[in-house]
Amino acid sequence: MARSYRLTWLRRAGNVLITAALKVGIAPQNLRLLTVRGRKSGREYTTPVNLVHREDAWYLVAPYGEGGWVRNARPAGEVTLRKGRNSRVHRLDELQGAEAAPVLADYYRQNAITHTYFDASPEEGEAWLRETARHPVFRLTP
Repeated sequence: MARSYRLTWLRRAGNVLITAALKVGIAPQNLRLLTVRGRKSGREYTTPVNLVHREDAWYLVAPYGEGGWVRNARPAGEVTLRKGRNSRVHRLDELQGAEAAPVLADYYRQNAITHTYFDASPEEGEAWLRETARHPVFRLTP
């Protein structure tokens, strides 16, 4: 059974360090700072995310389920991704079912830290279809 996400003090500290590294532009290629406007407050919220590059497109995955950034990004229809001084607004197209499953499997292979939040493994093709109900996937369009 997959674990539920909890923002512990250790993860919070890690996010602070990753955010600082991303602001100055020193982080792995797939890491970005995602900024989205709150659907109720209008305030901007920022969190580090890992992107998936697949077949000439970039994807955004919610490995911990439908968290705050997902609930804010859906109605907004767009997010800003930043690394260093480079910042770009992207439109979001949410993928479903068979279209999202291979992206989730790729995310799983690339991000070992999130394995405990999934009930599937890379070899289980059918299991990834079930995972798409719990882990939203978005195609990014600049």
